[in-house]
Amino acid sequence: MMENFDRSDFPEHAGDDVFSKSVRAGKRTYFFDVKATKGSDLYLTVTESKRRVDREGRFIYEKHKIFLYKEDFDKFEEGLNEAIAYIKKHAPDIVPREERKGSDFSGGEFEDLSS
Repeated sequence: MMENFDRSDFPEHAGDDVFSKSVRAGKRTYFFDVKATKGSDLYLTVTESKRRVDREGRFIYEKHKIFLYKEDFDKFEEGLNEAIAYIKKHAPDIVPREERKGSDFSGGEFEDLSS
């Protein structure tokens, strides 16, 4: 699901947008933005945006961003795949968020059904 996202509060948003993809996951949205430098090199920014309520009861968005450059893609992909494989191996009885409709689970990303 693509969504509008105000990037004006990111001063580092200087690269030209080449491709964007947003992924909604519960209270979080992840943005994958491919950008081009002035020298036409491509890089990826990954932004996690999470909606929460501040002390005055207003909705605010916490944003965390990483920049991933092409020379690091292979090592990043290797590390990410290894971490995901570990989780799948050691927590195989997890229920993805979309299958937990109506549950009152308030923990992390997955519900552990092994107990």
